[in-house]
Amino acid sequence: MTGMFELFTGSDASYRFRLTAPDGTVMALSKAFPDKPSAVAGIAAVREYAGMGLVTEIFGTGG
Repeated sequence: MTGMFELFTGSDASYRFRLTAPDGTVMALSKAFPDKPSAVAGIAAVREYAGMGLVTEIFGTGG
């Protein structure tokens, strides 16, 4: 089973999406988008860029 993108409206009436694992764990939460087409485009971008994305470790950011 694969993860799922869930598109929803935030409390501020903006659109957001989250990526959930098969067990329901939230793996990623998007920024706020002004409209549904922009949020859908954001999902498409994540699908395109994250599939084989490189991992970079950043030090000294306090997190």
